[in-house]
Amino acid sequence: MPGAATRESPRETPFRAGHPGYQATVLSLSRVLVTGGAGFLGAHLCDRLLNAGVEVVSIDDLSSSLAATAAELATRRGYHFVQQDICDPVALREVGAEFDAVFHLASPASPPDYQRRPIATLRTGSAGTAMALEVARRAGARFLLASTSEVYGDPSEHPQSESYWGNVNPIGPRSMYDEAKRYAEALASAYRRAGLANVGIARIFNTYGPGMRPDDGRMIPTFCCQALSGKPLTVSGSGLQTRSLCYVDDTISALLALAHSTFSGPVNIGNPTELTVLSVAELIRDLARSDSPIEFIPGVVDDPWRRCPDISVARAQLGWHPQVDHHTGLNNTLQWFHTAGADRVPTSAPTAR
Repeated sequence: MPGAATRESPRETPFRAGHPGYQATVLSLSRVLVTGGAGFLGAHLCDRLLNAGVEVVSIDDLSSSLAATAAELATRRGYHFVQQDICDPVALREVGAEFDAVFHLASPASPPDYQRRPIATLRTGSAGTAMALEVARRAGARFLLASTSEVYGDPSEHPQSESYWGNVNPIGPRSMYDEAKRYAEALASAYRRAGLANVGIARIFNTYGPGMRPDDGRMIPTFCCQALSGKPLTVSGSGLQTRSLCYVDDTISALLALAHSTFSGPVNIGNPTELTVLSVAELIRDLARSDSPIEFIPGVVDDPWRRCPDISVARAQLGWHPQVDHHTGLNNTLQWFHTAGADRVPTSAPTAR
């Protein structure tokens, strides 16, 4: 197996045993595959792994990622980028065969993206997951599936535990994403039960932070751009629907803790503090010191009313819980948008994801 890349000097969020939320190593990573590695979560994961001296192969078709993100990562030692659709059989040949872990993050994640590409989203959850599982099987690698809280649909159980089967509309306007992830979980679980792959499933709740696309349609980048530009903050419905917001550094720490465990999951990864969408808009406006008004607009079809994780399994199995408070995380995110430039102000309603 190829050796690890030369270790870089630690950057902002080093991946090491002393980092909050990171537990004792069970598996030793030297070379990994990250599908969707140029996306928001994927780029943060690649960055953290590279900081640790792990060699990273990233595959992304850039359909919902920023090419500039892949280009920036390409300057790093130990990073190899493959621009390819993970659903294409040629991907098996192009990414190589020797890995310690396969992180399967590929998928449109924002409602505008997956609603614009419904069939591609379903294919990524099915054919793409099968392809990534085959890479893991052939390599004897740990397989980490980035699933989602969307598998719970519009839940009737609060907070949501991993034993809850969900309340999902299988033919609704969000169904292509929800069902793609539910199928991906089923396929990964089938591989695990058949002894074909060492699987870990993470159900990721709302995650935010620097590096989000300003135009991806989710509420955090939308509110940040609107507040920084003095535009009205557009809140759908009454704004009393709730979400849990987890800062990206915490989410990545959880994924790495799962990778270094033998736990199969599923495990909820998110912040258990429940916030209303309206309170999030008001907090972002206050942190930005903006005079932007709040503008209420019609609600979104099939928008879950409440979303909040029970993270007791993550605490018990991974020793993980969120470290970054909302004020700090949102302020960091605002500062990033301010520095990066919020010139692409969203004009459509944000979704509460």
